Amino acid sequence: MTTCSSPRFRVERHLCPVGEDERRALLRAPGFGQVFTDHMATIGYSEDRGWHDATIGPRQALCLDPAALVCHYAQEIYEGMKAYRLDGGGTELFRPDANAQRFRRSAARLAMPLLPEVLFTESVRALVRVENAWIPSTQGHALYLRPFMVAIESARGVRASTDYLYCVVASPVRVYFSRRVVAVTLWVSDKFTRAAPGGTGDVKCGGNYAAGLSAQAEAIREQCDQAIFLDAVERRWVEELGGMNVFFVFADGSIQTPPLNGTILAGITRESLIALADDIGLIVREESYSIDQWQDDAKSGRLQESFACGTAAVVAPIGEVRGRKHRFTIGDGDGDGDGDGGPDPITERLKYTLTDIQLGRAADTHGWLDRLS
Repeated sequence: MTTCSSPRFRVERHLCPVGEDERRALLRAPGFGQVFTDHMATIGYSEDRGWHDATIGPRQALCLDPAALVCHYAQEIYEGMKAYRLDGGGTELFRPDANAQRFRRSAARLAMPLLPEVLFTESVRALVRVENAWIPSTQGHALYLRPFMVAIESARGVRASTDYLYCVVASPVRVYFSRRVVAVTLWVSDKFTRAAPGGTGDVKCGGNYAAGLSAQAEAIREQCDQAIFLDAVERRWVEELGGMNVFFVFADGSIQTPPLNGTILAGITRESLIALADDIGLIVREESYSIDQWQDDAKSGRLQESFACGTAAVVAPIGEVRGRKHRFTIGDGDGDGDGDGGPDPITERLKYTLTDIQLGRAADTHGWLDRLS
């Protein structure tokens, strides 16, 4: 492999990267999380050395001892973010500073060392610069980045590890939902809960997602796209989907989303949409909303739209909600807002306001774009 340097990172180029023709073929239909790029970022951590050996090198299997603490006590956190190819040329990351801050909050909750924000942001910047050719140009596609950290000390005993490995891998991705749907269908999980007060619901760790897999499998069996979770105490209040926040849009044009109460992940897309809604004069309430009220409002017409949001899917309109005790349709059920011949729905307006900024088509008045040379 050849070696060069990047600010803070040693870059070791893969000697046998994927060929240009093969890469172009893969980028035409990358799926979601099925194709990975040639390189990865790594940084080690130990109590005696601190953060060390920051490297961009060939993507390869991790060498973990079977006694590594991550395998037994689940000290693991991660982030999800995207790099976009701009319409006017160049590439950019969307709000990497927000991901860096959330990564530190997750690390603090799981008793892991706090990665300096500058190291986090430079790790994704350096990897994207090396893997620029892997960023898709197709509408709706992007380069998905997965920074993560795991406990690698070989030991026993329920305690925090002394040694960690931080990595970033990259994957070109298409739109999140694989089947051609205008709006998604949700299954109300009344048997499983995602998070409880005092737990890790507001942390981006693998355990939260593992806890939702049975509910997601149930949703698929019921021919739904995603599960939506209720609170763990009263089993009444709508919280979030397995990997996305949820919004409700009312006939008066106002918007509501569940408050961040410690059991809901503080989504960066969620935060961005709230800011953009405020920019265009929409009222946004962060208030609890019950599943029964959601059903009643949808049936009465008081509620006209609902949507889910997250890094992977960006914005996905919700067309129908099903469950053992609930079944209702949002608007006309197809999410396109044309049931009454009126203007485009608020969901679509917010989606394209956000994606136009991400792709460089609209002014970045909030300073969210981190443009890469």
